[in-house]
Amino acid sequence: MSLVLSFDERKRLATLFVLLVKVHKRVDANKKRSKKSKKAQTKHQEKGPYIRGPLFFLPTPVLLGKNISHNTMIDTIILLLTHNHFTITKPELFRPHAGFILKGNGIPGLYAKQNPTKKELKEGIYKPRLTLYSSLAKHNAFEPCLKIELSLPKLIFCNNFQELRYKDFDSVAKKLADVLDQMGVQTNEEILAQAPVSGIHYAKNIPLTDGTTPYHYINKIKEAQLNRSLDVNETNYKNDGYSYKWHCNAYEVVFYDKIKDLEQASKSEKRALEKDNALQAPLFKKLKKRKKKFEVLRMEVRLNKRQKIKQLFAKLKIKSDLTFKKLFKPAIARKVLLYYLDELTRKRLALFDYQANSDYEMLSHLTLNNLHLSPKQIIQQFGLKKALESMNLGQLRNLFAHYSSRSWQRLLVDARQAVLSKNLEGLEKIRECVVKMKVVKLF
Repeated sequence: MSLVLSFDERKRLATLFVLLVKVHKRVDANKKRSKKSKKAQTKHQEKGPYIRGPLFFLPTPVLLGKNISHNTMIDTIILLLTHNHFTITKPELFRPHAGFILKGNGIPGLYAKQNPTKKELKEGIYKPRLTLYSSLAKHNAFEPCLKIELSLPKLIFCNNFQELRYKDFDSVAKKLADVLDQMGVQTNEEILAQAPVSGIHYAKNIPLTDGTTPYHYINKIKEAQLNRSLDVNETNYKNDGYSYKWHCNAYEVVFYDKIKDLEQASKSEKRALEKDNALQAPLFKKLKKRKKKFEVLRMEVRLNKRQKIKQLFAKLKIKSDLTFKKLFKPAIARKVLLYYLDELTRKRLALFDYQANSDYEMLSHLTLNNLHLSPKQIIQQFGLKKALESMNLGQLRNLFAHYSSRSWQRLLVDARQAVLSKNLEGLEKIRECVVKMKVVKLF
C-alpha cells in the first residue's frame, strides 16, 4: 500500500526535518560547551580562588569554584539553658556574684552578668555575653536560667568578615562548650546543640570588587520608602549614608558598609553598629593598607524574639525546631534573607534604575512595553520619572501631602506595574550573593 502525500503535507514534513536537524546540532554544541567549561573550572580550582596580596588573601567571589561549601549566614545567636542543663563552677566571675541567683530562695528579678572585657577583646580573646537570671518555673517556683549571646564567626575567627560553613557546627559547639567552661559554666556540646534559640541574626557579607561601593547600594535601598510597610516603626539613615536600618519591636533589618563601620569603631565604639569591635581592630589596620581595592556591604536580619521567629517561619513555611543545631542550616538563612530582600525590591520602583538616552526613548519604551496602561497613566509615569531625577520619593510625597493618600498610592501601584528594560541594575548583586551562599574569606 503506497502513501501519497499532498504538496502541503510534503512541505510541512520537510520543515519538521529541518527543525530536527537544528535541534540535534544545538544539543551537540551544548555538550561541547559543557565539556570546555568543566575543563576550565578544573584548571581554575588547581590555581586556587584567591589572589595573593602583600598582607593577606583578597576575595574574588565571582571566581569561587564548586568545591567551596555553602555558608550558614548566621552571626549572632541567643541560647537559653534551664537550670538542669548547666552548672555554675565559678560564681565569682559574674557581676554581681552568681550566688545571689543560685541561692535566691525564689526571689524574682535577680540577675548576674559576665561579659568579655575590653582588655580581653584587644588581646584577641572572644567570649559570649552571659546573663544568669531567675525564671518562674512550674509550681510557682523560681529557678536559675542562663542566657548565652554570642557571634559565632567571632568565636571561631575573632571577626565576622569570614563566614562559617554548614559542616563547622560540631567545631563551633565544642569551642563554645570549652569557652563556657573557662567562664565557669559547665555544660556539653549535646546540650548546646539542643538548646532553645530566643534570638538569631542572619547575615551576609557582599564583597564588591567591581568598583561599586556600599554607599551606592544603600542609597538604592533607601528609595524603597519602607516606613509604610513591613510593620516598620522607624528607619535610620546614619553615618553620612553608610548604614540604613529599619526597626520594629521584634526585628531589625540592617545594611551597612562593613569596613566603614570598623573605621567608625576605631574613633568611638558608640559610633559603630556592631559590638566588640576592639576584637577586629588588627583586621582594620590590614584592610586600610589593602592595595587591591574592594568594599564589603553587609546585610543583617535580626530576629530578636522567639515569637517573631515562629511567625516568620510559619509565613515562609519553614518547618524546624527552634534549637541551635536545627537553625544552623544554610537553606533557612537564605530563605529569611531573600524574603526581606525581595520585600524591599518590590517596594522600589523600576523607574529608579531605568536610564534612557532621551525623553523620546523613555516615552517610547513606556508606551511599547505597557499596553495594559492607558495614555494618561503612561504620561503620569513619565512625569514621575522626571520628578525623581531632582528629588527623592519622600520629598515628592511631601509636596503632594494635601492630596488624598489614595491618589498617591494609585500612582505608585501603576509605577510598580510598569514594564521597562530587563537590563536594569538594582539590587541584583546582593540577591545573587545571597542565593549562591559562597563563603567569603579574607585570609
